Amino acid sequence: MRISFNRMEWAGAVGDLGALLPLAFAMIMVNGLSATGLFLAVGLFYLIGGMYYRVPIAVQPMKVVSAYAIAQSLSPGVITGAGYIIAVFMFFLGASGLVKKAARLIPLPVIRGVQVSTGLLLIIKGIALVAGNSGLQEKLGRVEPFLNYQSLGPLPLSVVLGVLFGIVTLKLINSKRVPAGLVVVGCGAVIGGLLGAWNGLTEISLGFYLPQFLPFGFPSADDFSFALLALVLPQIPMTLGNAVIANRDLSYEYFGKEGRRVTDRALCMSMGLANGFAALVGGMPLCHGAGGLAAHYRFGARTCGSNLIIGALFVGLAIGFGAGAVKVLQLIPMGVLGVLLVFAGLQLVLAIRDMTARPAQVVIVLMLIITLVSNLAWAFGAGILLSMVLAKFKVS
Repeated sequence: MRISFNRMEWAGAVGDLGALLPLAFAMIMVNGLSATGLFLAVGLFYLIGGMYYRVPIAVQPMKVVSAYAIAQSLSPGVITGAGYIIAVFMFFLGASGLVKKAARLIPLPVIRGVQVSTGLLLIIKGIALVAGNSGLQEKLGRVEPFLNYQSLGPLPLSVVLGVLFGIVTLKLINSKRVPAGLVVVGCGAVIGGLLGAWNGLTEISLGFYLPQFLPFGFPSADDFSFALLALVLPQIPMTLGNAVIANRDLSYEYFGKEGRRVTDRALCMSMGLANGFAALVGGMPLCHGAGGLAAHYRFGARTCGSNLIIGALFVGLAIGFGAGAVKVLQLIPMGVLGVLLVFAGLQLVLAIRDMTARPAQVVIVLMLIITLVSNLAWAFGAGILLSMVLAKFKVS
């Protein structure tokens, strides 16, 4: 097993914070999830995933569940119920081998369509964070919710920081001597602290905090039924397309035979186990997103050392600071997190390079349009249907 802890691995380790932290902050502040349980589940998922898969692997919030839960201010009971249902479903798909049969039916253009669509969504989300109009920023009424300052003259502070760190990232993105990810996250946290986020650090104390099991009790029958219909059913197609099939394909593209453990079955089972534990300690539903893998890789992750680094950091924050861990992570401004998301999305969009046949390009364009108009789950289904039609009538 190849493993390294050099500065590129450190840079790659923090490359996906732009996707994780805004949703994590919102689910803690809006939905009342346990900060200790959430960050501990993320950290352990990173550690165990890195040790098992032996290549970089991403840990991300399940986007459909998170976005809807935040928008509707759903209770922790409903979110916990969704986590349990997802855990059982994913583990069953992996243990039974059904996911392998399903994966064989998915054409390569559809996989590329999922990757490119996910990349575009990340870019749009990153731009929204920089512009100051993401869901969390609008809900709190501030472009930089955790800083004392919101503008520099007529310009929103998130825009100023986004442009500044975007230029820095462009300059350093291919540098192995001064890794872009480390500079962006490190300097971003320092600037965030100087602009007022350090005030939150006065409210925390170092100690030894363990998560509370079933902090919100066991979900009721109503919680489970609402979670199934509103959260789980829309999430599953996106998870299969993006976190399983597209993620496995991308891992093979990046790491070849080194990523042989990244199989559809293994991904389903690890997500099943992770979601079961996250629900037990009051965390959020988690997945292995292809966008997260692209982010880690783009900023320098090449071995599972990046997983061990970020996993240990999250576990240390959760156990050492408990609920105060969120105050530490709030040092990083929203505009800086947006920059990370934009570059992660651009990396994922590059997956389209091997799609030179016109029918494949048509499938990808259709999926992009449906993703923007509706969601990725519908685009996934439409892509499969169109691929079958094009193959049946041998459209050239």
